[in-house]
Amino acid sequence: VDLAGSGPVHMTGGCVAIVMAVILGPRMGRFYDRDGTPYDEPRDIAGHSVALQFLGTFCLWFGWYGFNPGGTLFISSASFGDAASLAAVNTSIGAAAGALSAMFTHTIIDERKTGIVTYDLTSTMNGCLTGLVAITAPCATVEPWAAFVIGMIAGWVYLAGSFLLVRLKIDDAVDAIPVHFGGGLWGLLSVGLFTAPGRLQTAFGMDDHVGWFYEWGRGSGNFTLMGIQIIA
Repeated sequence: VDLAGSGPVHMTGGCVAIVMAVILGPRMGRFYDRDGTPYDEPRDIAGHSVALQFLGTFCLWFGWYGFNPGGTLFISSASFGDAASLAAVNTSIGAAAGALSAMFTHTIIDERKTGIVTYDLTSTMNGCLTGLVAITAPCATVEPWAAFVIGMIAGWVYLAGSFLLVRLKIDDAVDAIPVHFGGGLWGLLSVGLFTAPGRLQTAFGMDDHVGWFYEWGRGSGNFTLMGIQIIA
């Protein structure tokens, strides 16, 4: 179950980004100097305009309202309309939760390292985008509370992926890999955990196999949907 493409769109793009980042290698001055000598600590290469970064992020967020609700393909019946409207609500919640999660978590980590409280806008924007990517798959099949949880965890997924790339000395200038690959992976798995029977019935006309948490509520522990999502 993937309504609007966390897997085929975002994970695929993230995989390509990993391959190309490794092939191209890091930018000069990021991990090594001009002579190829590694720095003791990676050097940050700042973007030229945070204002334009924010503008681009909000443009993407706005576009997602066509991307996710449009994944229903039709609004010709009450059920399709319900699915599309739920997708829009969950898209908003997932994005906001991802942004807040990444921002405040980065603030806490940085404060513990430096003793100075800062709010990193790049982490905030990429956390927002990771939340959008993650909620793309389950946007019409989970409850709004679950969208918040999915977005919150997406912010942590982004930060973990970003830190891992630096440790591996893979230079991802805009953190496309943790946003799209990490967010897409978490989005697919979240379907297998949080998909609600009623929402799945409305969006896809079936509820035989639902999210694992709901399966435990049924007393079955049926792992079918979660297993399919892992294989996918």
